[in-house]
Amino acid sequence: MQLENKRALVTGGSRGIGHAIVQALASEGADVAFTYERSKERAKEVETTLRSSGRKAFCFQADSASAPAVQASVQQAAEALGGLDILINNAGIYRGGPLEELSLEDLDALLSVNVRSVVLATQQALHHLPNGGRIVNIGSCLADRVAWPGSAVYAMAKSALHGLTRGLARDLGQRCITVNIVHPGPTLTDMTKEEGEFSAMMREHVALKRFSTPEEIAGAVVYLVGPGTSNVTGTALTLDGGLNA
Repeated sequence: MQLENKRALVTGGSRGIGHAIVQALASEGADVAFTYERSKERAKEVETTLRSSGRKAFCFQADSASAPAVQASVQQAAEALGGLDILINNAGIYRGGPLEELSLEDLDALLSVNVRSVVLATQQALHHLPNGGRIVNIGSCLADRVAWPGSAVYAMAKSALHGLTRGLARDLGQRCITVNIVHPGPTLTDMTKEEGEFSAMMREHVALKRFSTPEEIAGAVVYLVGPGTSNVTGTALTLDGGLNA
């Protein structure tokens, strides 16, 4: 129980990688708050399950494209948990296709959810994080290498998180707050199909010839917020099965 008495907020924590992170943090003793956008029923199920295991758990509805919603959710989480020790900026969306076909609406959504919400959530959380707190951003292996066409703007947004991570690590070092980023590769979630032409293409790029699981990504997050990594900051940890090898 390496995270006992720690208080964590995970954005986008009701499904996929976010849900796995919520579960992993709770299994190590942390009390957890998480946000969701539309999956209220699913979020409540997760909240109930965590509480039945003896953890404090709270879910808050927040559209990560809305600046006021992001700011309010961090404040709500801190109040419910009695403070924050860990922030996991996980919420994100994907919009792909040729650049000339990308709508202004999709462009705004990519930047608002994948970049601006991370800045705003972190900004709000810094009012609550103590010295020695932990921040982990969830990026993408496409920030390092765009292995297939149609992902330019998404890759740009995730690259921005990489720069933000390194800058914040420098800014917050005097407070011993560590800031790191995890770059998943193709991962099995509700949005990633095991079979299909695009899935087969992605798997062919992966050295291990398989997709990652959400639990594998969550394990890296727990590692970065645990007591053994207090000197690890400004670092990117890529879990892509060798896609970028």
